[in-house]
Amino acid sequence: MTPLVSIIVAMDEKGGIGKNNRIPWHIRKDLIRLRDMTKGRLVILGRTSYESMAGYYDKSGRPMPAGQYIVITHDENFKSARNNTFAATSIESALGHAKENGEKEVFVIGGETIFKQFLPFAKKIYMTVVKGNFGCDTFFPNYSGFKKLISLENDSDEGIDFTYKILEK
Repeated sequence: MTPLVSIIVAMDEKGGIGKNNRIPWHIRKDLIRLRDMTKGRLVILGRTSYESMAGYYDKSGRPMPAGQYIVITHDENFKSARNNTFAATSIESALGHAKENGEKEVFVIGGETIFKQFLPFAKKIYMTVVKGNFGCDTFFPNYSGFKKLISLENDSDEGIDFTYKILEK
């Protein structure tokens, strides 16, 4: 059985998700939430997002939290120093790998191109909307097909206001 595809995204009020290959805000509560949701699970992301995330964890000396990472890349020779990383050159290959591993739910965490490719397959979005406009240069695609609001929670951390939403198709 093909696993449920869920997207985890943080965006500003304009739909921006990044600037200069970085997340332009730092919300500790949201990072902890991401870690807790993906710990020991299968995560799908693009190569640039993976390398940015791996660089952060390399500097901190902590292991990356997910059980396995599927990195979508055009580079057929892509290799990671981490043994829990699988390279895929297509959505079908990534989902096939997840299915072979018996995953019930996989989490797509970025970036912009990967979100666009996986949105038609996704059934659920775990969304953090950060109050404000951060001058982003990458954006989350149109998600108007996700009309069912499962939960809504307002919060703040380190002086930044944000809203958690869970949406379904």
